[in-house]
Amino acid sequence: MAKKSKKQDVTDLKTAPEASEEVTEDAAEEVEVETEAEIDPLTALQNEVEAMRTEAGKNWDLYLRERADLENARKRNQRDKEDAIRFANDRLLKEMVPVLDNLERAIEHAAQEEADNQGLLEGVNMTITQFRKALEDFGVKAINAIGTDFDPNLHQAMGQIESAEQAPNTVVTEFQKGYLLHDRLLRPSLVMVAKAPETDTED
Repeated sequence: MAKKSKKQDVTDLKTAPEASEEVTEDAAEEVEVETEAEIDPLTALQNEVEAMRTEAGKNWDLYLRERADLENARKRNQRDKEDAIRFANDRLLKEMVPVLDNLERAIEHAAQEEADNQGLLEGVNMTITQFRKALEDFGVKAINAIGTDFDPNLHQAMGQIESAEQAPNTVVTEFQKGYLLHDRLLRPSLVMVAKAPETDTED
């Protein structure tokens, strides 16, 4: 009986280190689990902060874009308002310009008459001067076409004429003056444009 007890003790001694190792491993696992449990909330908080930063960045970019769009709209509305004021008399001035045409034609016609029309000429010239001044006050300016290159944005070609003195595409004759209202075309100049003379070719 004593021998059996000793044998049992020896067995217990052999298994004791193994049991101790198992306890140590279990304890380590528990510590690791506890550590992970402590880190997870911190990581979650960091992730949440990063997400908030990303969202804040998007909102800031959106704010900047909206602000830029609002500023552009404000400038556009201001520009449209200014244009509406500047060009409000467009239709009226278009009707006034032909009156100036007739006055200038009267001057040309009177100058060709042999009779003494000096008084008439002076009176009409004074009227023309005042009329031009009134148009200029409204922003109307005559287009200087003669001798300039033909510009389809300012001139309307009535035809071409051969010219050895003028370079091709040069305005050589003006039938009717054109006018600008500020920087906008009120009426194009009616013109004739130079072209190179045709050269005879021998067969």
